[in-house]
Amino acid sequence: MALKATIYKASVAVADIDHGYYADHALTLARHPSETDERMMIRLAALALNAHKLQTACNGDGTLAFGAGLSAPDDPDVYLRDFTGQTRLWVEVGQSEDKALARACGKADEVLIYPYGHSAEVWWRGIEGRVSRLSNLQVWRVPAAGAQALAALAQRSMQLQATVQEGQLMFGDGARSVELELQRWK
Repeated sequence: MALKATIYKASVAVADIDHGYYADHALTLARHPSETDERMMIRLAALALNAHKLQTACNGDGTLAFGAGLSAPDDPDVYLRDFTGQTRLWVEVGQSEDKALARACGKADEVLIYPYGHSAEVWWRGIEGRVSRLSNLQVWRVPAAGAQALAALAQRSMQLQATVQEGQLMFGDGARSVELELQRWK
């Protein structure tokens, strides 16, 4: 019998000072049995980092949501679609293959990938040359220590605050906080 996804609820208050975006997001995350807390929380952080694009890319008229996740590898981890159904933003978490990233770049205006973990540097050295031609792709390295600290915030019901200032993300639950400074590789 197949294991079912575990449902997490998150209320995230986003204060993106860099982009002048302030909003509360009530989110439901379905965590696949093989997904770690670390990966799930990076998906949540990626959504918070890009929430401002609801205004900047869609003028407030779009849908920012989680994709089907690990159970549907051809879906983004996070996406932003405008009212016409056009995918404006496609977000991947982890270490995708170059062919999957090329397909995503053909389907969306902008593709972001957030690699994490100790093997991310090895992955990037192997794939960098093959994705250099993808002009709408950005690669943002999540520091390993920050990713692990994010995992410690994971709970079935979360009340979180996300502040983006000067390119850094401060993510916390009132008692604990994690500061992430992502490194842009592409």
